Amino acid sequence: MTSKPWMCAVLYLAGVYNITWGTIVALFPNELFLLAGMEVPKYPALFQCIGMMIAVFGAAYLAAGHNPIRHWPIVFAGLLGRILGPIGFAYGLMEGTFTLKAGITILTNDLIWIIPFAMILWAAYRHAKQ
Repeated sequence: MTSKPWMCAVLYLAGVYNITWGTIVALFPNELFLLAGMEVPKYPALFQCIGMMIAVFGAAYLAAGHNPIRHWPIVFAGLLGRILGPIGFAYGLMEGTFTLKAGITILTNDLIWIIPFAMILWAAYRHAKQ
């Protein structure tokens, strides 16, 4: 089974999005906090590292976009992050660490990718069962 064109497109879009978002966060680590009405972190370099890690995931998505079925482990790692991110945000929201306004990043960074990533993994699973 070859990967469907939509699968490749999803990973290419996720790759470009993550590289863009990660680069912006790495270059301007305080901006999201200010926009969300949150206290600026004492150690912005930690958030810059998160931005760099997100950008690296973006590069991995671009590589996996050539054959999502074959590169399913990259998609799986991405899906785990997309699921754990909202869980961590919900915990931070309950603890008062995050504002509700900060949750907009959960929509664009995580939630919109869960279903397409899960569909790619399901296709990879079906392919492996053949």
